[in-house]
Amino acid sequence: MEKREQLYEGKAKKVFRTDDPELLIVDYKDDATAFNGEKKGTIMGKGVVNNRMTNHVFAKLEEAGVPTHLVKELSDRETLVKKVSIVPLEVIVRNVAAGSFSKRMGVAEGTQLLCPILEFSYKNDDLGDPFINDDYALALGLATQEEIDTIKAYTRKVNEFLKAYFLSAGMKLIDFKIEFGKTSDGTIILADEISPDTCRLWDVNTNEKLDKDRFRRDMGNVEEAYNEVFERLGLA
Repeated sequence: MEKREQLYEGKAKKVFRTDDPELLIVDYKDDATAFNGEKKGTIMGKGVVNNRMTNHVFAKLEEAGVPTHLVKELSDRETLVKKVSIVPLEVIVRNVAAGSFSKRMGVAEGTQLLCPILEFSYKNDDLGDPFINDDYALALGLATQEEIDTIKAYTRKVNEFLKAYFLSAGMKLIDFKIEFGKTSDGTIILADEISPDTCRLWDVNTNEKLDKDRFRRDMGNVEEAYNEVFERLGLA
């Protein structure tokens, strides 16, 4: 597969065209951002952890019946993926109160929620990714009802799988963000990544944070936390 010109560079990844119009190469960076890009830094080795962890988890989700953009891992930092147009919805699932939810709702961080919460944000950096509901998505033409139903069904399946999977590695899945894309024939599939950048993961016994919150909150030992997750999943 021939790597061609760069199409896009985001906060955490670069995307390249290939000689197949339906396939792209994603290259994961060590750059880190928080608070919609206001805070910037570097987490050494993050690109390797996020690339390999995402591919590992996506392969398992495929087996569990959730279609993904994964085609093939090319190297520690690069992966061949199906080309999709991203649905402009960030899909967030919360199992335990944390972060912005705790502030917004006045619920102490670490409070177990009575059921998982599925949220949508409009994926738009200029607007700060505002919180929206299904009606916003429909009214603004961001997705059809059928697409929203498909996304929600897949997301709930992802949550149930990931909770059990991370728990088996001694980690609690507090919350996470995922994104979906549409292939050229309109099929909805899971895209982007699942990593310590996009998941809050706490040690099951100590509640030690093993995710990007260590960067957001200047807690230190950021690289160590990412590597700890990597090792617990047997990827090191």
